[in-house]
Amino acid sequence: MKKNLIMIAAAVCMAAVLTACGGSGTKTETTAAATGNAGTETKAGETKTAESEAAGGKLVMVTNAEFPPYEFHENNEIVGIDADIAKAIADKLGMELEIQDMAFDSLIPAVQSGKADFTAAGMTVNEDRKKNVDFTDTYAEAAQVIIVKEGSEIAAPDDLTGKKIGVQTGTTGDIYAADIDGAEIQRFNKGMDAVMALTQGKIDTVIIDREPAKVFVKENAGLKILDEAFTEEEYAIAVKKGNTELVEKMNGAIKELKESGELQKIIDKYITAE
Repeated sequence: MKKNLIMIAAAVCMAAVLTACGGSGTKTETTAAATGNAGTETKAGETKTAESEAAGGKLVMVTNAEFPPYEFHENNEIVGIDADIAKAIADKLGMELEIQDMAFDSLIPAVQSGKADFTAAGMTVNEDRKKNVDFTDTYAEAAQVIIVKEGSEIAAPDDLTGKKIGVQTGTTGDIYAADIDGAEIQRFNKGMDAVMALTQGKIDTVIIDREPAKVFVKENAGLKILDEAFTEEEYAIAVKKGNTELVEKMNGAIKELKESGELQKIIDKYITAE
């Protein structure tokens, strides 16, 4: 009887050892598989990262599709300058592109967490953002401008002191407006919402990127853009900090697009308002 108990105990121990080995083997297989299809679940029930998906042929881009002509919705698709440039880059790299829409202030956190490979969203390169993400080479130059009602007493950036200013949350307009003496900053999730507040007299002005500003002014009578820009800036693609391989590949693609003239054709396709 004692001998039988010893044999049973030995069998249990052996089963435990084999189970442990099997678990380790499954984990190794899962890690290898993770380089193929991100966004699906592993055998261990863990979600694969967007970075591993990029290695398997798909690039996940996040943007805020409320920023025409850089990104906006059209026929249930996200289109615009950034979307077209990202697609052209993905084609150069032989990869599939997936675009996801979210709030502007969620874009960098999504890249940092690995939920996305990069963000292209009229994203201005500045020192604060460089602390959290790495940027590709610049693909467009831009400016923050001031929208006012016709007849407004605001004629230049110096006149913004003490005014009610509308901005889109998380944009450079939001960041820079915070430095204006005595200004009351009102933040909106969408640039159009800020413009609507201006037309309704709820705020005195809106600070936003020049190209979307042209669209908003064209579509809303009684508004104008001041001649003097609020700031000058550059746009680039933001990638997870330390992902130098993807930055270098994207830079190579951006260089090719610039040299071939394809990048300028994309910009000219959307920027027609003067």
